[in-house]
Amino acid sequence: MLDSILGLDLELLVRTAGYFGLFFIVFAESGLFLGFFLPGDSLLFTAGFLASQGILNIWLLCLITFIAAVLGDNFGYAFGAKVGPALFKKEDSVLFHKDHLERARSYFEKKGPMTIVLARFLPVIRTFAPIVAGIGRMSYSTFIYYNILGALIWSFGMTLLGYFLGSVIPGVDKYIIPIILGIVVVSFIPPVIHLIKNRNSVKK
Repeated sequence: MLDSILGLDLELLVRTAGYFGLFFIVFAESGLFLGFFLPGDSLLFTAGFLASQGILNIWLLCLITFIAAVLGDNFGYAFGAKVGPALFKKEDSVLFHKDHLERARSYFEKKGPMTIVLARFLPVIRTFAPIVAGIGRMSYSTFIYYNILGALIWSFGMTLLGYFLGSVIPGVDKYIIPIILGIVVVSFIPPVIHLIKNRNSVKK
């Protein structure tokens, strides 16, 4: 039995949810405000592991989670684009400043593509990135291209990693928590490097 993360028995969750449930969870985590707490990375890895045990079909799993990730991000973008214009019309308050929206718009014009791809591998951030991209009026053609790219790498990468390790390492389910934590830590490396480079360029 796979260890639980944050009190969730991931194996039981995947078995109970099935393909439809996994689709909804990935969709919600990719673009719904309430989905930020869902365990996307660990869930895909666990589903991939279970596929290696013959419980799920790995290619159907990859396809379903990929589609869910793309559609979820699109929903988040559409929501952001819908509420964005209304926010620009609001007066500044303690919690709201128009200059923050202007900064978001400027940021996504310059560095949005890399953000959309990298955010896919960062828990919580991947939920809000497409929404902020919509609010910041990022070009949709650019957004959809990098959305598909990020979703493809993330959904296939995480599930195939679980499938591969489950196929070649006996008892890999015993090490699910350290593996997931390692994946999360590694996922943060590219954004940190990107941030450091940006700060250095600003100082120059």
